[in-house]
Amino acid sequence: MFREVSRKKQALAFEDIVTILVNERRGVLSVLGDDGYPYGVPMNYWYNEENGYIYFHSGKKGHKVDSIMKDNKASFCVYDKGYKKDGEWALNIKSVIAFGRIFPVEDYEKSMEICKKLSLKYTSDIEYIENEIKSFGNATLCFELRPEHITGKIVNES
Repeated sequence: MFREVSRKKQALAFEDIVTILVNERRGVLSVLGDDGYPYGVPMNYWYNEENGYIYFHSGKKGHKVDSIMKDNKASFCVYDKGYKKDGEWALNIKSVIAFGRIFPVEDYEKSMEICKKLSLKYTSDIEYIENEIKSFGNATLCFELRPEHITGKIVNES
């Protein structure tokens, strides 16, 4: 059902995949949008190393939410900043793509705990995070992407 990386030499080890998911700050979540068109949107996220799920926060309305509720198949692509080898112009970029199903987190307390962990990835200002949760928690929806297949690879853009 899912494809493996075609150039095996470019495939990343699972440890490298986890490192990218833990350390990078944004990726593109793609869902099946209106009239079957793909809909990709840049997203902040938090990768939970304990269960292997990827979490997002969102408003409760919009194209993304409507699409997920209609069909919960999704993919999420993350890539690093890349690096150049000495004397070369081209970047070497590591990327990860996770395919799976995405679900709203129904439990409010769990959802707010996810929001806190997601926010801590971007700031250590606990007071700010708690104020945001207090102010906007009721208007926030968290999603849980449960990967069914994850691949990673390194590509030289030359």
